[in-house]
Amino acid sequence: MASSDKSPSPMPAGSAKHIPPGKAMTVEQHVLDAGAEMIQSLKPVKQMNQHVCSFALYSHDMTRQIETHHYASRLNQDFLQCAVYDSDDISAHLIGVEYIVSDRVFENLPPQEQKLWHSHAYEVKSGLWATPRVPEMLGKSELENMAKTYGKFWCTWQTDRGDPLPMGAPALMMSPQAVSPGIVRPELVVERDGKYNMSTEALRGSRVDIAESEWINPQADYWKQHANKGFAIDIQPTQIKLI
Repeated sequence: MASSDKSPSPMPAGSAKHIPPGKAMTVEQHVLDAGAEMIQSLKPVKQMNQHVCSFALYSHDMTRQIETHHYASRLNQDFLQCAVYDSDDISAHLIGVEYIVSDRVFENLPPQEQKLWHSHAYEVKSGLWATPRVPEMLGKSELENMAKTYGKFWCTWQTDRGDPLPMGAPALMMSPQAVSPGIVRPELVVERDGKYNMSTEALRGSRVDIAESEWINPQADYWKQHANKGFAIDIQPTQIKLI
């Protein structure tokens, strides 16, 4: 069993699900944080100008499906980086990071690297990839670009299994697909739609005319082409390089 597939050891008694162990923030800490916010530039964080809600599946166990909230910043037309949270609440947990590249960049990656990436065409066209509270037409051009991209998403905090802290090895995540086991459970979609007063079905209908890539590289979504084989990370002792 790989490290990313192991349940963590029990935390000390009294730690609540999803709440990291620790004392409540002091008034002094709040004052320090407010002062730092006024003085520091926080430039990288301020470049995150898009919130996307979607779903992801664990590569090593695709029965585990989670709602994800991507806060994206674009470095250029071919590359985005996203901080991924488990909600958009003020107390949301930072659960991982996803890197997104255009098909042009993806085609130049080594084949062994491509296996770790997933396609976004179905996720976009199906309406699962959504920007809450933003009118669909405002983001149409961005959706057209996104449908031709690939992502690599590492989950570092498995809050869906109740981990109160980031535990163990990171887990590689996959995108939803139209075939099992990549189909997102309907109840997750219904819950998401109700929360944001939206319709994934309506989004799907409005995206029929979005063009996809001429082909989706079969190295991506590796499990679809290789008898449902995924990837899991293991942690092993190794000799430290001193020179």
